[in-house]
Amino acid sequence: MSGQTDDWDRLLAAATDVMRRAYAPYSGYRVGAAALVDDGRTVVGCNVENAAYGVTLCAECGLVSALHASGGGRLVRFVCVNGDGEVIMPCGRCRQLLWENGGPALEVMTVRGVRPMTEVLPDAFGPEDLEHGSGA
Repeated sequence: MSGQTDDWDRLLAAATDVMRRAYAPYSGYRVGAAALVDDGRTVVGCNVENAAYGVTLCAECGLVSALHASGGGRLVRFVCVNGDGEVIMPCGRCRQLLWENGGPALEVMTVRGVRPMTEVLPDAFGPEDLEHGSGA
């Protein structure tokens, strides 16, 4: 496993803890996420459902919001878990959020072990792509 084992254990524990605070009255599918920031902080997020499903917030959205609300930085390690504390994969939208805030070097604990974002979201679209298409 890449990185410090105790980092991953701590992140799994934090994701499991915050998952218990998820607001999922409609689906019952609770998700918790935790990440290590490049300055050593840990940020967490949980899913928050809404009766209008389209405005439900993913755990990763909450985590990225917490990252910026607490000073910004870059994510270096990330994990998310389901209601049983099992590692799950972020959806495509959330993989894009993780790419934007961690980049290609972000390590993600996946159902197949720790993998870099370049494997979790190959050929990702990022800020540099906006520069190429701006016509400037």
